[in-house]
Amino acid sequence: MKDNSQRSKLLYKNIIASIAIKGYAAIISLMLVPLTLNCLGTLKNGVWLTISSILLWIDQMDIGLGNGLRNRLAIHIAHQEIKEARQTISSTIAMLACIVLPLLIVLLLLTMNTDVYGFLNVIPEEIPELRIALVYAISFVCLTFVMKFIGNFYMGMQLPAVSNLLISLGQTIILIVTWLLYVNGKATFLSIAIANTASPLIIYFIAYTYTFYIQFPKLRPSFRLINLRSALELGNLGLKFFWIQIASVIQFMTTNILISKFYTPALVTPYQIAYRYISLSMVLFTILCMPFWNATTDAYERKDIAWIRKANQKMNWMVAGITLLLLIMIIASPWVYQVWIGDACQVSIGITTMVAIYNLLLIMSMRYAYFLNGVGALRLQLYMTVMTIIFIPSVYIVCTKTDNILWLIAVMCICVAPSFFANMIQFHKILNGTATGIWKK
Repeated sequence: MKDNSQRSKLLYKNIIASIAIKGYAAIISLMLVPLTLNCLGTLKNGVWLTISSILLWIDQMDIGLGNGLRNRLAIHIAHQEIKEARQTISSTIAMLACIVLPLLIVLLLLTMNTDVYGFLNVIPEEIPELRIALVYAISFVCLTFVMKFIGNFYMGMQLPAVSNLLISLGQTIILIVTWLLYVNGKATFLSIAIANTASPLIIYFIAYTYTFYIQFPKLRPSFRLINLRSALELGNLGLKFFWIQIASVIQFMTTNILISKFYTPALVTPYQIAYRYISLSMVLFTILCMPFWNATTDAYERKDIAWIRKANQKMNWMVAGITLLLLIMIIASPWVYQVWIGDACQVSIGITTMVAIYNLLLIMSMRYAYFLNGVGALRLQLYMTVMTIIFIPSVYIVCTKTDNILWLIAVMCICVAPSFFANMIQFHKILNGTATGIWKK
């Protein structure tokens, strides 16, 4: 039975490993921005960034099964229920495959039979291969949709560093292939789309073989272990995660689309550059705090509230450090952009500052959400997704009434703030045993 010391040691090992892996991944991501920008130019790069944000829809259409898997798997492992754990894994894969097949068919039909150029505010002469690039990108992302469960498997095993490693390896292949395309003069919109969507899939196929035939053969999924009842139970938990995820994806995806449609696709590039730069703080926060999710599940199942209180104190210091880091990043941003992308794109200090405020609000909300997710307290978070309904018309009004993108980011900040306060209050109520009504699970 895992005690307080063992849980903490595993947590710290994963944090240290994740710092190295995520730090490497952050460097790769930063290198990809100017490289892809040089390959495609500002307009095509903006279109690709918009398409990438749309493809996030596919990634989130698992109705939360990935997060449901990691929570349920952590519980089964805590109680040494190997057969049940294997059944959960098998049922998750089956459900993911059932979801993605009709989704793939519908998306391909839409791509081939609708005006994708008008939707993205692009004329056909600028990107003649746009439609075929979408076909390849959607196909590869749908296959990845099923295989990426391996990352959730490792998070459920309290090994988030391995999940981070798989993502980093996929980004590494993207960087290498993109560079080869660039130096050989073959960097077209189509080739960049294929490189970005096929590379992660290759890594997940390799990881599947290693994981279930070498490292964890006792947990290997099997057709005979697929259980519809287990899948539905997992889906009930997953649906809550799903709607919470969809709310954030709608906000992220809609922002890029509205910038592209009501301003210009070229403006997506400076916004995304600022977002990627500032989101390094989110990467660091995730490295430090993501392992607390399933460690919290383990501690809560074992009634180890003292460990959770100590973990909360550590997270407070982490958020304070992230806040200071964001301030430094804002001040240093003009110099960083000049070194990073040169004169290829201009990013204002205003955009950087507003994106930093938005990221800080997200971080402060997520530091409590990790605990709530770990104990399955999702109902209130589910209710807070109503802010998405407010977000869409608010951003639409801002985009049509002003030509200043800062107002759009301000709306994003206003819509995420209530979730922070709700999560904070619920966390303390659950920890103190005073949660009643909507504040309970």
